[in-house]
Amino acid sequence: MPARSSASRRTVLRGAAVVPAAGLGLAACSPGGDSADATPTTPVDLGAEDEVAKGGAKLYRDRNVVVSRDAGGALKAYSTVCTHAGCVINKLRGTTLICPCHGSEFDAVTGKVLQAPATEPLGELPVRVSRGRIVAGPGA
Repeated sequence: MPARSSASRRTVLRGAAVVPAAGLGLAACSPGGDSADATPTTPVDLGAEDEVAKGGAKLYRDRNVVVSRDAGGALKAYSTVCTHAGCVINKLRGTTLICPCHGSEFDAVTGKVLQAPATEPLGELPVRVSRGRIVAGPGA
C-alpha cells in the first residue's frame, strides 16, 4: 500500500474533525433547533396525576416539560428549554434540572436558576388536572 504524504493526511484529519464538531454544536445549543421549539403551544396530556409525588418532580422529555408538586399538593409546570442557550434539559436529579450543554441548573419546583451560566428562570406553563390526568401548556 503506498504511503500518503503528510499533507494529505492533515487534510483528511482536518476535515474529519471540523464537520462533526460543528454539527454537534448546532444540534445541541441552537435556540432554533427542532427540540427546543417543542415546548407546548397548546394543552398536552402528560399522564396520570399520581405520577408526580408530593415534594417531587417528573421530567417529560418528549414534551420538554417538568412538573413538580409541592408539599401541599399544588402542581407547577415549566418549560425545560434552558434560558441560557436554548438547549433542551434532559436530566432531573431529585428536583434539580441539569442542562447538558453548559451545566446550568434549575429548581424544578420554582423554575429558579441554581447554577449559572443561566441567569433567567425557566418559563412557567399553566398546569391543571383533568379527569385524573396532568395537562400542561397554554390554555391548560
